[in-house]
Amino acid sequence: VPEFPSKLFFFCEVEPGSGGETPIVLSHIVYEKMKEKYPEFVDRLEAHGLLYTRVLGEDDDPSSPIGRGWKSTFLTSNKAVAEERAAKLGMKLEWLSDGVKTVMGPIPAIKYDKSRQRKIWFNSMVAAYTGWEDSRNDPVKAVTFGDGQPLPADIIYDCLKILEDECVPIPWKKGDVMLIDNLATLHSRRSFDPPRRVLASLCK
Repeated sequence: VPEFPSKLFFFCEVEPGSGGETPIVLSHIVYEKMKEKYPEFVDRLEAHGLLYTRVLGEDDDPSSPIGRGWKSTFLTSNKAVAEERAAKLGMKLEWLSDGVKTVMGPIPAIKYDKSRQRKIWFNSMVAAYTGWEDSRNDPVKAVTFGDGQPLPADIIYDCLKILEDECVPIPWKKGDVMLIDNLATLHSRRSFDPPRRVLASLCK
């Protein structure tokens, strides 16, 4: 997104029955490993960025990994208000008969961390390609190069392996607090057995 948080606070209100860890990984390490292994791919990412596309239904869909419909995503049932809020996020909306297609980008996939003077991996490429699949969404089309060309599946899945190999999974207990430097680390969420309630606060 055009404006991203520099810090993330998490608070565990209800610990998961099992699973539900938050894996974290150093973003500059991911960049360095990808650059070493796939220099041409990373160069193309830096040149073109990434384009993200999702199709949202009107209402929430618990069976979908995307989950939320456009009304809860934009906190309104008014299409004009949704378009206004989407525009502030750098997102375009294309209305469909039973929902909306959201298009974001092209946006940078690699950023420069000025405070540490190094390049970092800063994108949701793997999450979108491997996770945004339901009756409305094809993960292959969910994320592409910024010029619309498809991403190579083998490299995406190798990047996933790098993320998994380098990450440290943080388990949650009730009352735990975690502060993440959003430029230093990437984070995700592992599957879990309910209940689980981890609150997040995004800070500029």
